[in-house]
Amino acid sequence: MAGLILLLLLLDARLPFRPHVAYSTIVTAGNGQPLHAFLSRDDKWRLYTELDEMTPLLRETVLFKEDRYFRWHPGINPISLVRAAARNLLTGRRTSGASTITMQTVRLLEPRPRTYTSKLIELARALQLELHYSKDEILQLYLNLVPYGSNIEGIKSAALLYFGKSPDLLSLAELTTLTIVPNRPSSLRPGPNNAQLVQARNEWLLRFRRARLFSDEAIADALTEPLTAHRRAAPRLAPHLSRRLQREQPDQPIIHATLDPTTQATAERLVQNYVNRIRALAIQNAAVLVVDNETREVLAYVGSADFGNVYDGGQVDGVQAVRSPGSALKPLLYGLAFDAGIITPKTRLADVPTSFDGYAPDNYDQRFNGPVTAEFALANSLNIPAVALLHDLGTSKLVASLKRAGFSTVNKQAGVLGLSMVLGGCGVTLQEMTRLYTGLANDGVVRPLRLTNAPGRSAADTSGQVLLSPEATFLVTQTLTQVTRPDLPNNFDNSYHLPRIAWKTGTSYGRRDAWSIGYNQRYTIGVWVGNFSGVGVAELSGANIATPLLFQLFNTLDYDAPNGWFKHPARSNWRLTTRLVCPETGDVPSHFCTRTISDYAIMGVSRYQRCQHRRWVLTNPAGTVSYCAHCRPDQSTDDTSLVVRRSYPNLSPDVLAYYQTQQVPVELVPPHNPACDRVSGQAGPQIVSLNDRSEYYVNPRQPASMELRCQASNDVQTVYWYLNDRLYRRARPSEAIFFKPRPGLLTVSCADDKGRYRTLHVTIRPE
Repeated sequence: MAGLILLLLLLDARLPFRPHVAYSTIVTAGNGQPLHAFLSRDDKWRLYTELDEMTPLLRETVLFKEDRYFRWHPGINPISLVRAAARNLLTGRRTSGASTITMQTVRLLEPRPRTYTSKLIELARALQLELHYSKDEILQLYLNLVPYGSNIEGIKSAALLYFGKSPDLLSLAELTTLTIVPNRPSSLRPGPNNAQLVQARNEWLLRFRRARLFSDEAIADALTEPLTAHRRAAPRLAPHLSRRLQREQPDQPIIHATLDPTTQATAERLVQNYVNRIRALAIQNAAVLVVDNETREVLAYVGSADFGNVYDGGQVDGVQAVRSPGSALKPLLYGLAFDAGIITPKTRLADVPTSFDGYAPDNYDQRFNGPVTAEFALANSLNIPAVALLHDLGTSKLVASLKRAGFSTVNKQAGVLGLSMVLGGCGVTLQEMTRLYTGLANDGVVRPLRLTNAPGRSAADTSGQVLLSPEATFLVTQTLTQVTRPDLPNNFDNSYHLPRIAWKTGTSYGRRDAWSIGYNQRYTIGVWVGNFSGVGVAELSGANIATPLLFQLFNTLDYDAPNGWFKHPARSNWRLTTRLVCPETGDVPSHFCTRTISDYAIMGVSRYQRCQHRRWVLTNPAGTVSYCAHCRPDQSTDDTSLVVRRSYPNLSPDVLAYYQTQQVPVELVPPHNPACDRVSGQAGPQIVSLNDRSEYYVNPRQPASMELRCQASNDVQTVYWYLNDRLYRRARPSEAIFFKPRPGLLTVSCADDKGRYRTLHVTIRPE
């Protein structure tokens, strides 16, 4: 006996039997509901039945009909084999095969001609199968392969395609129906042959009654249950996410997505209805992502307004499409600036025409506001203050933060990104943007979004990246919650109920992309609206096109949310405090400050400097001439009546130039003492219209005029422009003048009336 066992083991090792079944892929929702099913590689509907879907009712029904001694035999039922052999010999033909479920499974895995040799191989393989698999696994394998005619295999495929439900939800009558179809798949096919199928089903139900397999009540109910089986279409819900997951996990038979079916259906309906309304504006598509902030599970994934629309790119996945974010990255920039101590919410930033080494951004509305607070600049999405902050902070720091947050395209573009990235000069996806804002809803910690629920994996399995401190995140959230801002939809108070959310909009250059991303304690929702073709539309904007859809989603999905909101955490290491600052600058008050306001500050981080919105200047008694320490007239005498100490606004040259351009009355420092023989140590005028060492291309036949513009200190009355060391024109510091360039090297100089000057060199090339 031992020798026989050893021989069988050697044969098993030499001729292994390890079946690999090509299953169809099915994507399920978070509650287990089937969302989307795909054909297998060999074009079969062969869905994988999980062990927990094999209910006791299913097991008892199948085993009673196919193999009553399945639990006890080793894959072969010797008694049934002897009985079948005797019948076959007596009748001279095959009347009974005596196949166990294990043997049937082998035959389904390795189909062979129905011969005695094939039967011997089948017996050997059945023993091997029993050696390596448990009874439950063999039964599961059988249920996954049992044929139902056409290209349908497995009880789960039959249950889904004929009854529209999973096997664990089938009734006794439905289970009995599916157990008898494989014996006669052509004559008992559900749908066309339901009458014959009911008759055959009831015969087996009566057998169950005689065998006392189920209660009389259960049998009676099953006998009277109508048969509604017919061929149904495979589920095709959440097509963008389902196709993405199937592409990423092609060999996974069941993919458990995190989607909530109700949330998904609601989001799809709102997106489709909304896009149908705005198509009159030549805006064809939208994409939406809804995330649970606590678990980071994606509850709704809408890649386009209509997946079946082949004319407007319905099959393009807008959640993964790389687009320009417009101004939607500004909250991260301001949060980084809060953490760097550069600004606090009340810090004054200059929203005036400014050139950053030749890059001169403009605001969305082509207007400027002068000095504004940081919170006003963020809430109103002003471009100049944002670019100035990025210039001070450094683009590398913002790029590094975006790379840590998982922005893959930014990672690829890192070497070429400049100041324009905060205004949309980089590539992002809706998933990346929504993940970033989910981090704002979670104290500045960004973690990957969860598209699937892997077995045994919890929300705490993935560590996150800390992009912002909780204090900076709180300040950003407070600012984004303000409702007095320009990115509200037009007439929103008449058309929309404003939800309690923090949100930010973005509109890309050329009006190709409209963004609106918002969050509260429960959800983060990202919305993109535009055309997948990249065609811009004049009416497309984050405020008026994307935000109404965002508000609809929040008001529909979170209408019954509690009134709670983000609050100061009750933690011992909370560093956010309040302090009094001067409203002129946002700095700590000095003796020049006549009033104060309250402002937030991060202890040990926010800068602590005295307000310098005014400065002392020595003048003559009439206030017509100013003096420096070198030329003050009372140095050789004790007569102090020759000099008066007065305070004047301490404005930067760009703000002063803006005030003069806008004709805003400003108290100017008197001209410097003309008799002074020492030039002030301050820098000369800054040329802002050209970039040093740059190349400019012109048409030699019709050269376009180039602008000369500078920024000078507030004591300068006149500047002098030189082209190739020849005086070209004198002008006021705030005045822009123009010239027609010629190809070649060009030296441009600007001198002020104090003798200070700046020079740069450019190259003019013909087109």
